[in-house]
Amino acid sequence: MSELPFSDRREAGQALAKRLKDHANRDSLVLGLPRGGVPVAAEVARALNASLDVMVVRKLGVPGHEEFAMGAIASGDVTVLDEPLIRRLGITEKRLQEVIDKERRELVRRERSYRGERPYPGFQGRQVILVDDGIATGSTMRAAIQAVRRLGVESCILAVPVAPPDTLNALAADVDEVICVEAPEDFRAVGRWYLDFGQTSDEEVRQCLAEWFESDDGLGAS
Repeated sequence: MSELPFSDRREAGQALAKRLKDHANRDSLVLGLPRGGVPVAAEVARALNASLDVMVVRKLGVPGHEEFAMGAIASGDVTVLDEPLIRRLGITEKRLQEVIDKERRELVRRERSYRGERPYPGFQGRQVILVDDGIATGSTMRAAIQAVRRLGVESCILAVPVAPPDTLNALAADVDEVICVEAPEDFRAVGRWYLDFGQTSDEEVRQCLAEWFESDDGLGAS
């Protein structure tokens, strides 16, 4: 495990960018999953001379058992539902809508916090690189993949510093390419593979995005 442990998310992003060097200067759109995925994505976008933005995803938890996902919502007004599970549990349309409305309010709050009034970038026909600081079960990333697919991207690349092999294999069928720096069999948790895995703040997310959002062409400095 030559790359592990990463000192922090920025170092992890730099290691990930090396694996993505063939995608440099291709007008790619790098989407970080807040909060922890954004510092990683910023390093990737900088190294590839690519655009950077965020893909906010909120899990829809089963009422009374919120740790279990019955779906997810994502940026771009995308809703993904596990309809067989919802039917099996007898969740009413009214109760489902209450959960969606609650998570939509938090999604909108985060989007406004991170993006202000800036419009979304164009997705149609573009190569998108979805980045997080790591993947455990893959439920959040799966929702993000489905969201960008519905938004009409040409290709979708899943890129993370660390994830368990079985999760990567499960997600591989949904994307065009999987890039992962390390995939340890004895995974346990994402934070185990970082020396510094402190919580990323909203302010840090905004700082990571600032140099792209404030530039005229949407690209950070190379």
